[in-house]
Amino acid sequence: MRGRLRPFLAAIFVVWNLAHAQEPMEYRPADSSLSGPLISAQTGMETAWDIPKSPLTGSLPRDQHLARQILLGYRIFKNTPQEARRFTGNKLSCNNCHLNAGQREKAMPLVGVAGVFPEYNKRAGRLFSLEDRIVGCFLRSEHALGAKGQRSAKPVFTGDESIVPTTSHEVLALAAYISWISSGHQLGSAISWRGQNTIPPEKIIPLSKLKPKLGEGIYKEKCVTCHALDGQGVAIGDKKPGPLWGPNSWNDGAGAARVYTLAGMILYMMPYLDPGGLTEEEAQQLAAYINSKPRPLFPFKHKDYAREEIPPDAVYYKKRGPGE
Repeated sequence: MRGRLRPFLAAIFVVWNLAHAQEPMEYRPADSSLSGPLISAQTGMETAWDIPKSPLTGSLPRDQHLARQILLGYRIFKNTPQEARRFTGNKLSCNNCHLNAGQREKAMPLVGVAGVFPEYNKRAGRLFSLEDRIVGCFLRSEHALGAKGQRSAKPVFTGDESIVPTTSHEVLALAAYISWISSGHQLGSAISWRGQNTIPPEKIIPLSKLKPKLGEGIYKEKCVTCHALDGQGVAIGDKKPGPLWGPNSWNDGAGAARVYTLAGMILYMMPYLDPGGLTEEEAQQLAAYINSKPRPLFPFKHKDYAREEIPPDAVYYKKRGPGE
């Protein structure tokens, strides 16, 4: 029954988008179901693009410079390729991974996150500031090395900041926006909604038992309506999912290039209008399929995990031998 409903729901989705294409998709209390400060993980079509705390409608600081930075950060978050061109080498936005402008439950929400930094980063083997973490996203999820200016300049890599400085206005603007949506949350306090995008340990399937061919079958059955057979996304009204593989997707050093990490995102965030409709096994098989596909190369992966073990699901990394 569920499979037969999908074309019908997709048709409704198209009509709804076209009818509302000119209306601002902003939070209206009567329309949304909240889980704390976040859009509920059980969102439906009526709340799928709501934003509980938007700088377009919310109260901004009196400091006009800071207010402008928050607004710029919001614009970058929603449309990264357009608003942060010099550090974006693909067609993904922050909003593609952190849904509802970073404010949806179990969709890697960023509300309150500003207060957890500095924080140890296993991949880098050092403490990260919020700005460091944003730089990492630009380098990997946004594939900054593929940006037009970076390709022509061919910068020498001496560390993340040699490509994307933490003092760049794009990084500072994003930090301002994330700090603004984090306001009201105590510095250093635990955030109950953080780290929820994980496959339960007892449901983890060994990589050797994940078969991209099985994932491909699930993808063709359940994902192509929105993501297209080629993984590049279907434009529906003014909405289009980001590319899942190929030159315009995240690079092979990104967090989403890890199978279990991507599976956790898929499990709780997809399908977009009916999240939670997949099983743990389906999510893992899909992740194995998506991460078997070609994507941009991050050429400095050998510098990662210098102090830590390479995670087993980091399938694009060369495994180290004993003593390496």
